[in-house]
Amino acid sequence: MRRSAGRNGAAASLLAGLVLMGAFVPGAALGQQATPPPPAAELAASLATANARIAVWDIPDIDLLPDDENGRLVRYGRSVLEESARHIGPDAADPAQRFAGNNLACANCHLDAGRKKFGLPLVAAAADYPRYSTRSGERVELADRVDSCMTRSMNGRAMPRDARPMRALLAYLTLLSSALPKDANIAGAGAGAIPLLDRPADPARGAVVYAQTCVVCHRSGGEGLRRNAVDASFGYGVPPLWGPDSFNDGAGMSRLITIANFVHDNMPNGVSWVMPVLAPEDAWDVAAYVASQKRPHRAGLDRDFPDLLDKPVDTPYGPYADGFPQAQHKYGPFGPIGAEIARLKAAKGRVPNPNVR
Repeated sequence: MRRSAGRNGAAASLLAGLVLMGAFVPGAALGQQATPPPPAAELAASLATANARIAVWDIPDIDLLPDDENGRLVRYGRSVLEESARHIGPDAADPAQRFAGNNLACANCHLDAGRKKFGLPLVAAAADYPRYSTRSGERVELADRVDSCMTRSMNGRAMPRDARPMRALLAYLTLLSSALPKDANIAGAGAGAIPLLDRPADPARGAVVYAQTCVVCHRSGGEGLRRNAVDASFGYGVPPLWGPDSFNDGAGMSRLITIANFVHDNMPNGVSWVMPVLAPEDAWDVAAYVASQKRPHRAGLDRDFPDLLDKPVDTPYGPYADGFPQAQHKYGPFGPIGAEIARLKAAKGRVPNPNVR
């Protein structure tokens, strides 16, 4: 065996040498010049193509950051994201820091502290902002996007820019994106892309899937499981999916496409997109069951999306420009809606929201 390994090693060394010779000798022997660099436009296009496939995320080890102000701020930001109820929840120790309106954690949706592929990762968040928001019709900063989560997913109020939890979250998100170029397009962004159904998602069928797969953790009333029955600031071991302490009806997770993909790629807890447990059809139906339940209402939703043609097909609240009923926007099928929106964009360009003055 040793002799065979030696032969293989020698062959590998010889092959490597030949490869190197092939790489450097011919051009010199023939007097050829090195290949000129590509034009700037071609190089930019090549870089853009490469950037579209950033699959390996180079994230610094937060625990190895120096024990200085920035290091402490970043680590605090990670703690705010993972233990939001403790720091900024409605029962937080400091009343002035009670920005969230429920006891969820940011990490209930942004899994593994925002670092899991198809678990709504936050790895490129800082690289994505500032950017134009179709929901507000304005150019927004990263802090504005954080506040959108605070007022919708956390059912609370906006944080001042100088509040320490806000500065800490921004420091943490900035570090996650520190190795990525501006406007980076990471592989594994969002919650996934399972095929759309050609029928409405079925809450009744989803109730059966929920009873079989979800109820053991999220409980029969969707109330989740608190870490401490007396002190709500400890947050949840398993988050509530509906009810008064859950996200409100203006949150991104209240949209069916987001819920269905998130469930398919991440649930039951511990599952990943590589080996999902639920069939796509079951994910759609159980998502419809969750979406059909009562949750806090956010006022002013009718003013979202100044251009109604920018409204996602699964936005469960009006007004709409496409003529389809609210029930279809909530449960699908979404294919016909998308086709009609594309037609209207080609014909009209935009449709102003009448509720936006």
